[in-house]
Amino acid sequence: MICPRGHAFDVARSGYINLLQPQERRSKVPGDSPDAVAARRRFLDRGHAAPLLNAVRSMLPEASSILDAGCGDGYYLGSLSRGGSGIDISTAAIDLAARRYPDCEWIVANADRFIPYEDASFDVILSITGRMNAEEFRRVGRSWLLVAIAAPDDLIELRGKPNRDRVQRTIATFRGKFDLVKQERATTVAQLSADDARDILVATYRRSGGQTILSARDRHDCLSSTRCTLSLDLLLFRVSGSCC
Repeated sequence: MICPRGHAFDVARSGYINLLQPQERRSKVPGDSPDAVAARRRFLDRGHAAPLLNAVRSMLPEASSILDAGCGDGYYLGSLSRGGSGIDISTAAIDLAARRYPDCEWIVANADRFIPYEDASFDVILSITGRMNAEEFRRVGRSWLLVAIAAPDDLIELRGKPNRDRVQRTIATFRGKFDLVKQERATTVAQLSADDARDILVATYRRSGGQTILSARDRHDCLSSTRCTLSLDLLLFRVSGSCC
């Protein structure tokens, strides 16, 4: 059940609920920009991330209730669950999710501070390459937590060097609240068209004042790439002290 802590909320025409308060905004347009959301959706609609989605699906425990914290445009939750709940700080992303997947519940809120649901509301919490709030995940979760983080080789062709391995740091983040029970890596290589390269550029690199923060050389390398590695480390946790 939604627990908005007494705040008034709006229901948008597309069906999502906006619980974001003015004091919780770090910018006028928090979260992913409309351009980044649209670019990511076009990239996903071409099927490039389907192997990653299938890997998440295969690791997802059976559940009657799922929360996707930091759900973005709803690609994972909307593909995996009918009737799940998604929360994100980006209004543009949640609006797109609500239009694409009307069977799920979509909320604009700052999950870094508070997840607007009652205690023990969900069988499974999903966190797919999003920010992680261990205290709130434990409060609203009953059993399982499935976390996906960018693996070292994710987007390596565009970045030019590996990401830092974040697995151990992520495990430490949840220590005492969740116990790791399974770990896998899902990897696929997308063959890029020119449109794909432009979309992954816009979707991946943050923007400031409407401009992509990326050097001219890196932008050239990105747009001229013909392939791109997509790779996630998948970590399945169970609530500490619960029965397996």
